[in-house]
Amino acid sequence: MLTYLILTTRAVLMEAAVLGVLTGYTKIAAEKTHRRIVWSFALIGVLLSVVIAVVRNTTSLIDTAILNGWIYTIGLAAFVLFLIFTIKKPSGRGIVSLVSWIMLGILYVTIIAYAMPDVWAYPYHVLQQETTVISTDFLMSMIGMVIGLILAVVTFLASDHCTRRLRYGAAAMLVRLELLINAALRLSNLFSVFFQKKIVKSNHTMFMYTVFVKNHRDWFLFLAVALVVLAALGLWIASFRQREPYRNPAEHRRIRAKWRNIRRWASAAVVCFVFVVLNLTVIEKANATDVTLSPIEEASSVDDENVYVGFDLVEDGHLHRFAYETENGAQIRFIVIKKPNGNSYGIGLDACDVCGETGYYEKDGQVVCNLCDVVMNISTIGFKGGCNPIVIPYEVSNSQIIVPISGLLEYEREFR
Repeated sequence: MLTYLILTTRAVLMEAAVLGVLTGYTKIAAEKTHRRIVWSFALIGVLLSVVIAVVRNTTSLIDTAILNGWIYTIGLAAFVLFLIFTIKKPSGRGIVSLVSWIMLGILYVTIIAYAMPDVWAYPYHVLQQETTVISTDFLMSMIGMVIGLILAVVTFLASDHCTRRLRYGAAAMLVRLELLINAALRLSNLFSVFFQKKIVKSNHTMFMYTVFVKNHRDWFLFLAVALVVLAALGLWIASFRQREPYRNPAEHRRIRAKWRNIRRWASAAVVCFVFVVLNLTVIEKANATDVTLSPIEEASSVDDENVYVGFDLVEDGHLHRFAYETENGAQIRFIVIKKPNGNSYGIGLDACDVCGETGYYEKDGQVVCNLCDVVMNISTIGFKGGCNPIVIPYEVSNSQIIVPISGLLEYEREFR
């Protein structure tokens, strides 16, 4: 249960805070027609996330890194254009106002399409382990996911309500800061795709930025929720100082009820922040399980161009881990497992696009991701998509698997 609670929290909490702020801002700044445009984009984002989840986990048609690269790029471009077109408050029905709200709608699509596919796929991943929904483990895993989603929904609603009660200037500043935090994460993810796919040449500054953001991702999440909490605390203080005029007792009661409601949502924002911090620190530490990866085995031979793995080393149908050590001291690991009911092999890096180089281990005849506990379909290892190992080039000849060193060196950065 705790594993999927933590995974869901890390997957969607920051996005819930960002989308809540965007929603509150839209409600106070957009006209009715423009709000409909934004909500339509949000619905498109939800539907797209479901399609991505289904296709990515049932086929090998999607290269996750490339897909996410497009999502990052479109989202960053929409963020920049949104900033440009909202230098002044977007109002009226002019082209500038229309473009600003379309950009905001595109941001909804990219945020939802990036965050939600993994969450939609959790039941599928758990069923790969349990094979039936009638099991305690499946039920507990789904309870963890549902609690995480409830926390995300409450965070979204608290962010929405708090933002709606701010003045336009404060709401606009909060939106920009939240989107800036989100853009900082997406930019590092985009750089990671560039390195992995060799779209850009090696760049020390980009690499160090990517590593820093990756190692401190939770702090970005904390900051995104903390900004909402700061706004909530400001509203809480203001609620005790409000002096709104009223003409009769009924109007006075209405004003008092409004500020009580504000205090409740401000309290909810604080509680969500505390729970998120506890969830990703204390609870995660308590839930941590130390899985020892199987040792790196010695390949049949290595020359200047290839690593050779004889069939005799991997015929038993179990997971085998090999590595090539680079001149820089990095061990680029790859795995080999003989697929069931055939003479083919599942071969890939000991890393994936989603979880990085945390590696895989074998449990009860299944291959499991060491970070997120997702069970691989052994038959699909060697294909792109989901949490599958990153695909590497290889050949089969003379009863051995031949892995080109050049193909491994493309991923040296993943193992530093």
